[in-house]
Amino acid sequence: MKDMTKGSPARLIISFTIPLICGYLFQQLYNIGDGKIVSMYLDQYAFAAVGMTAVISNTLISLTNGFTQGFGILVSNSFGAREMPRLRRCVAGSIILTIFLIIVLTTVAFVFIHPILKLLNTPDEVMEYALKYIRIIIGGIGFAAVYNLCANILRALGDSRTPLYFLILSVLLNLGTDILFVGILNLGIAGAAYATILSQMICCILCIIYILTKYRYILPHHEDWAEMKCELSNLFTTGLSMGLMGCIVNIGTIILQFGINNLGSDIMAAHVAGRRIFDLTCILIFTFGITMTTYVSQNTGAGRLDRVRLGVRTANIIVTVISAALLLITFIISRPVISWLASTDNKTIVDNGVMYCRLGVCFYFTLGPLFVLRCTLQGLGHKIAPLFSSILELVTKILSVLFLVPTLGYLGVALTEPISWVFMTISLIALYLYYIPKDEQLYSKAQTDKDKETAPVR
Repeated sequence: MKDMTKGSPARLIISFTIPLICGYLFQQLYNIGDGKIVSMYLDQYAFAAVGMTAVISNTLISLTNGFTQGFGILVSNSFGAREMPRLRRCVAGSIILTIFLIIVLTTVAFVFIHPILKLLNTPDEVMEYALKYIRIIIGGIGFAAVYNLCANILRALGDSRTPLYFLILSVLLNLGTDILFVGILNLGIAGAAYATILSQMICCILCIIYILTKYRYILPHHEDWAEMKCELSNLFTTGLSMGLMGCIVNIGTIILQFGINNLGSDIMAAHVAGRRIFDLTCILIFTFGITMTTYVSQNTGAGRLDRVRLGVRTANIIVTVISAALLLITFIISRPVISWLASTDNKTIVDNGVMYCRLGVCFYFTLGPLFVLRCTLQGLGHKIAPLFSSILELVTKILSVLFLVPTLGYLGVALTEPISWVFMTISLIALYLYYIPKDEQLYSKAQTDKDKETAPVR
């Protein structure tokens, strides 16, 4: 547990982010290892199926993670304000809403997954692999949702280390069972999916046990379950805002996948490999946004808007320095890594994967501030404003599929996200500069009114 309302913002932000970086790196290393195992023991169609269905499973997981991050904002805000009864009510409401979300998402996904894959123009040689894999993943989405809830509650309390330990365990289990199920037992692509579900289930159970043992003071009392109704509306709208933000981004990615699928299986494989490197390098800046959600919401609860401003400046400096380092590293390693990931020297696959990586990393200087400012606005309690930037990204991807990709081919795909990052970052800077002075005036007035109420009567 870490109180982020006191101490050096730079030290707090960096120390909180390091476990997040490690956790997400392990997760992406699993994705890389999973893809490598599939490409080694099966074929390029199975590799393409795992990669292209990832945009669908990531949308579902992103929605659950977004909702539970939203719940975590209110938990963190309550913790910063030292309002423990409200914190317990928020935990109770979060549990109920997460269960409801799991039921809805699992049902809807099972019903519509085949039409979605058809709509995406999934090639016939990939379709059978894709359906078999994604249906199993959907069946276990509840384990991922519950783990995300537990992890985001722990992070809201300033504990970013414990979720890391469980995630490392999950990744190691996943890779081990991948080799067992796919390489030794010859269960094919279904084996890769079963390995994922099994590791998520074990991680989920252990995380629940840990919270029940170590964080009993946040567990709802009987009266908290009865009184949580007053928090449900705020929890739902905050979670919906965060969930939609991630969901809209991933819906845009699914739409972009439609354009990619029309370019053939070689380009699909190139994109999967290139995306693996993007996901891996992006972690080093994406995680600072997650940190800012906790940092800003705790300081907002404590009424410390001065620390919010300082934290935003600090985080933006850090992600800019990291972006410069990533630019150099990506240009050096992209070609050999792409060839290794796809297990091929096919020039079409390697060249296009390298082009995607190198073009994207040049725009990380806009992507870093995007993550920081978007999560800062969420932490300040602005539910609608950050959605605007995500809608811009969705619109950009739709226009790209309609006009850019048919004209430029895969180069159009590689340009799409960098173009959207520029527009999104500009909009978020404008929104932050508009809202932060108003928030400072609001908290200043609230503090003045509070001082008047508590002043002694003469």
